[in-house]
Amino acid sequence: MTEQNQIQLGKTLWAIADQLRGAMDADDFRDYMLSFLFLRYLSDNYETAAKKELGSDYPKLAEDDGRVPLAVWYADNAADVPAFEKQMRRKVHYVIEPQHLWSSIAHMARTQHAGLLNTLQEGFKYIETESFQSTFGGLFSEIDLGSPKLGKTYTERNAKLCVVIQKIAEGLADFSTNVDALGDAYEYLIGQFAAGSGKKAGEFYTPQQISDILSTIVTLDSQEPKTGVKQRLDSVMDFACGSGSLLLNVRKRMGPHGIGKIYGQEKNITTYNLARMNMLLHGVKDTEFEIFHGDTLANDWDMLRELNPAKKPTFDAIVANPPFSYRWEPNEAMADDVRFKSHGLAPKSAADFAFLLHGFHFLKDEGVMAIILPHGVLFRGGAEERIRKKLLLDGHIDTVIGLPSNLFYSTGIPVCILVLKKCKKPDDVLFINAAEHFAKGKRQNQLTDEHIAKIIKTYQFRDEEARYSRRVEMAEIEKNDFNLNISRYISTAVGEAEIDLSATHGGLVEIEKAIAAAKHKHNDFLKDLGLSPLP
Repeated sequence: MTEQNQIQLGKTLWAIADQLRGAMDADDFRDYMLSFLFLRYLSDNYETAAKKELGSDYPKLAEDDGRVPLAVWYADNAADVPAFEKQMRRKVHYVIEPQHLWSSIAHMARTQHAGLLNTLQEGFKYIETESFQSTFGGLFSEIDLGSPKLGKTYTERNAKLCVVIQKIAEGLADFSTNVDALGDAYEYLIGQFAAGSGKKAGEFYTPQQISDILSTIVTLDSQEPKTGVKQRLDSVMDFACGSGSLLLNVRKRMGPHGIGKIYGQEKNITTYNLARMNMLLHGVKDTEFEIFHGDTLANDWDMLRELNPAKKPTFDAIVANPPFSYRWEPNEAMADDVRFKSHGLAPKSAADFAFLLHGFHFLKDEGVMAIILPHGVLFRGGAEERIRKKLLLDGHIDTVIGLPSNLFYSTGIPVCILVLKKCKKPDDVLFINAAEHFAKGKRQNQLTDEHIAKIIKTYQFRDEEARYSRRVEMAEIEKNDFNLNISRYISTAVGEAEIDLSATHGGLVEIEKAIAAAKHKHNDFLKDLGLSPLP
């Protein structure tokens, strides 16, 4: 999405938001806006495919005709509808009934149709349960069409909904229906809402620049990164996937056919729905991804609870930005959990290593995992030190990347990226100190394309550079009691400039001469005035 398009979309959306300011608050507006953008995408994509499929049979209606062409065709060709829908399921992987299409909903809103609310409810339910081969239960659960916020009675709610949809339809009328543009618009929107909602945003949004680093790392060959991007990934997993932006970034790098299947898990219901919509909006077919709503630490996804090691699911690439220093309540049974058994449990005060070990357990032997964590995991003692020590001694920590502070919407703390592998070739650990390399922004600091490229190149070729990167042998790390604090291994201090004593002396002599001359001149003035000269 070009910067110009982003600016145009931003202006359009905030203009709509301003008009609806009295009708709903920002969070409600976000849910409606994202859901309707999603419905518009599905509808546009479906109508384009239907037009192609029906060819000359697709009805040509006058511009001022309020009817939907596909609805006209359905009415005139009832006997052919089942075969048509079967073909559409094969080609675009879903079906939307004509009365539920965005163009139909927008027309009902414009004409203040009394049945809009009921039609929309039926449409949402159909998309959740009937449209796709997979069911997407609760996909629109964040839009409560029976909410008193819309009005006390059905009539009031319907009228309010007509206003909301009409404004959104007008705002989006001139905006591109191109799949990539809509997908990018959705991502941009999520980012904008994240920026405006402060701490809550950290739950669902990884800034694009950090996402770029992680997704590039896991798509490079795990054993020989310098050889470049892998041909194919059978699977990629994000166990705290938020809106799915990290997973989509990996897919973007691999191309639409470069990944077998995408897997994600998300605990927050709103964000879980965002992720599912986001996948479909980016053209990922419902058979190409699986997002599970559940608690990662409790490991309540049946697929991941397979006890037979031969059948245990494993993933080529794992990316994650879990909640930082999340408080959790591990029970006694968790000490025997296969994910934690050989490393021990993370402390209650910070589940960072619990998240890391969860992901690492499901990593393929030749896979790569890149995870964003707070700096504390590098040096905190106790249980975390024991986990860190074992990961290091077993040769699983490949690279430690320190990032600048204030990159996130939700926190100003500096974070690091840990790159882990089950089988890594180098017996050292690469440290990259990128903390001082950023562009200062008004609200957040930014990593430029050059900063990102430097981090990637340094990781890919294991380059060493004074005050920036260094390969450290295990013996040195052991001497430091397995503390991975980056400053222990890379000095960022700039040496003080050497003082040239001869030049300094010469300068002082000149200053003394100037003082003497000034004093002599000053005393001449005092003498002329009949005053005593300075000693």
